Amino acid sequence: MVKYFLGQSMLRSSWDQVFAAFWQRYPNPYSKHVLTEDIVHRKVTPDWKLLSRRLLTKTNRMPRWAERFFPANVAHSVYILEDSIVDPQNQTMTTFTWNINHDRLMVVEERCVYCVNPENSGWTEIRREAWVSSSLFGVSRAVQEFSLARFKSNLTRTIKGFEYILAKLQGEAPSKTLVETAKEATEKAKETALAATEKAKDLASKAATKKQQQQQQHYV
Repeated sequence: MVKYFLGQSMLRSSWDQVFAAFWQRYPNPYSKHVLTEDIVHRKVTPDWKLLSRRLLTKTNRMPRWAERFFPANVAHSVYILEDSIVDPQNQTMTTFTWNINHDRLMVVEERCVYCVNPENSGWTEIRREAWVSSSLFGVSRAVQEFSLARFKSNLTRTIKGFEYILAKLQGEAPSKTLVETAKEATEKAKETALAATEKAKDLASKAATKKQQQQQQHYV
């Protein structure tokens, strides 16, 4: 049995901008799990389509319950092949990706089509399909459920990373990452707490001085 996913995302940038950003996505603050990317093959067809194959290396932490099925020294990195077809005349880009190791544990295949949004020509639509399968006897269903859940959770980071690169290419200030926002909030909270502490110390000092003056007046 194969788990299937169908989804759609929107990037508020033109197809040309998204096409340019696609090849410059890594690194970005949302893709720290992507370790390397290499172009294996590239050519232009007689009808001016660009065909490319890339090899990506990503970290892929297994769930603890699945680790016992593999030796302790097994690589936690996963190798991904990505084939792409760019059709500039029709403004479409189609990508196919699949993992070429850990295939005993699971295989995740993905197909994405990037095209101009029919309702807004300045936006780009991403139609995404994914198939998750596992041949691991006894726990294949659990592996598929886990893999599909991880795939869905990674989609948010994928789009955020795309938006980050698009903003940089368009000369805009990229939106802050969640980590950066959390750090700023923490620093601000520390500054507020420090200011409150200093103010409390000042008030306490003034109150002590006033009390001392009152006591001196009482004795006089």
